Amino acid sequence: MSFNSQHLDTFARDGCAVVENFLSISEVHDLRERIHELLAEFEPTEHPTVTFPTSPNSQVISDQYFFDSSIKASYFLEQHAVHEGKLTVDPSKAVNKIGHGIHIVEPLFKELTHSDRVKHIARMLGFQDPRVLQSMVICKQPGIGGAVPMHQDSTFLFTDPPSACGFWIALEDCTLDNGCLHFVPGSHRTNPITRRMVRSSTGTAETEFIDIEPVFSLYPLTGELEHKEKQDT
Repeated sequence: MSFNSQHLDTFARDGCAVVENFLSISEVHDLRERIHELLAEFEPTEHPTVTFPTSPNSQVISDQYFFDSSIKASYFLEQHAVHEGKLTVDPSKAVNKIGHGIHIVEPLFKELTHSDRVKHIARMLGFQDPRVLQSMVICKQPGIGGAVPMHQDSTFLFTDPPSACGFWIALEDCTLDNGCLHFVPGSHRTNPITRRMVRSSTGTAETEFIDIEPVFSLYPLTGELEHKEKQDT
């Protein structure tokens, strides 16, 4: 299904719109196959055991590995998969996500990111010079996968006025039991951005949060929408 005026109205009202059957069955198959290959290629001895914290006020990652991931397919592990620097589960089951530059280094993801379908949505949302800042595969490992707390993406991808917009694509059925996306309809119009994540003023490979004057977007974009993901049980 193509993004149409009804989707646009829903997006403006709720801050989120569902486009069903956005990918074909064969496209989903190919993307999942490549993800399984990437998970099989993960070698713990060749990567730092960097976990991805999901608590509401975590500093995210205090490591250069996080910053370097912007142009790579880097592996971030579940917090409960690592103990004293060693994995406690099979490597392929330990990965929280692969990111944040898979749209740069992985051909299938690059093709999808720059496809006419995605460009069409961007144009309908009013973007004139959009930039792809990050991309990732979220694995949602059963049992140990951390729940993602309520948050607003523009806290982390800040512009003034806010302009962040996420494309969240499910590659398998998402339910209340396996960590589907939850959001507060209309929260992009009522809850302004009041803080942002920045690199530490110390100049080190760390991040911190700073308070800002409340900012609303001139156009309703999902960067301000409050949303979360529960744990995959």
